[in-house]
Amino acid sequence: MKKSVIYHDLGIMEYREAWDYQEKLLQEVIKRKTGKDIPEIEALNYLLFCEHPHVYTLGKSGSEDNLLISYIQMQAVNATFFRTNRGGDITYHGPGQLVGYPIFDLEQFSLGVKKYIFLIEEAIILTLEKLDVTAERFAGATGVWLDTAKPHLTRKICAIGVRVSRGVTMHGFALNVNTDLNYFNFINPCGFIDKKVTSIEKETGKKYDMSYVKDLLRKQILLTFETQ
Repeated sequence: MKKSVIYHDLGIMEYREAWDYQEKLLQEVIKRKTGKDIPEIEALNYLLFCEHPHVYTLGKSGSEDNLLISYIQMQAVNATFFRTNRGGDITYHGPGQLVGYPIFDLEQFSLGVKKYIFLIEEAIILTLEKLDVTAERFAGATGVWLDTAKPHLTRKICAIGVRVSRGVTMHGFALNVNTDLNYFNFINPCGFIDKKVTSIEKETGKKYDMSYVKDLLRKQILLTFETQ
């Protein structure tokens, strides 16, 4: 059976709309892999990229105590709030942030969840390297980080939170490209109270074209998963 990944650039899309679209594709992939309703001619997977208007999302294992402003204050900064069914704690999505939602059938890639997250991190680390940002993993935490050997300088550049249903992934990652980092001041990002958040723009002093970063990362994700 041929394994394919279909890429969709959703542009700027409201969080709820993107979540509903993910759920639709997730059910399609599950039906296809179980042979129900959809002919099993080709095993399809999806990679969705988008940006969201200002929104805070809380994972199913997270604490609302990590949201540091009231709902009225959120309205004042044009932000919304959603409880989600992904893993992880609270994070922020907004303009200038590249959000990726892989809808992957892990069985097709012969992957478990831990290795899947490892490969997402790897693709992001390799992409950042091409943008002159040296990034790495942080022991005991998901995502992509900088300067993990220096606790007073350790900062996060990409958050990861996923859900897996019937072996198919959804939700994904949020890479700060030209993100307004002030919005992270209203939360304890991913539940951390002693770690900072950064962006490609802050680290390099350059404002990158989002389409350029999307193209780099799309190619790197596909390459990383093809060669794993």
